[in-house]
Amino acid sequence: MTNSIHLDVKSKELNYDPNHLLNTIIKNLHLKNDAALSRALEVAPPVISKIRHRHLAVGATLLIRMNEISGIEIKELRKLMGDKRKKFLNHELSFDKDNEQTTNDHRNGVPVQSSV
Repeated sequence: MTNSIHLDVKSKELNYDPNHLLNTIIKNLHLKNDAALSRALEVAPPVISKIRHRHLAVGATLLIRMNEISGIEIKELRKLMGDKRKKFLNHELSFDKDNEQTTNDHRNGVPVQSSV
C-alpha cells in the first residue's frame, strides 16, 4: 500500500521539470549558461543549481523576475515547468454574489457599505 502512494507522488513529480523552464529562458535571452542566467535574474548561482536538482522550488518572486527579464507571461512560465494545477491556472476570480451580504454601516457619521 505504501508503494502505491510513493508511486503516485513520483508520477505527479514527473510532470514537474524546472530544467525545461530554465533552459527556455536561457535560450530566449541568448545566454551561455546557468551562471549568466543567475546574473540576469540577480540571484546567486547556487539558487539555479538547487532549482535544477529539485532541492529548491521556483518561487513566486523568481517567477516574477523571470517574467520581467524575458517578457514571457507567468502563466506560460508555469506551463514550461510543468505546473498544471488548475487552482493557479485560472486567472478569473470566482466571486459568489449569492453568498455576499452587504449591510450599511456608519463610521464617523459616513455610511460605509461592508460585506458580512
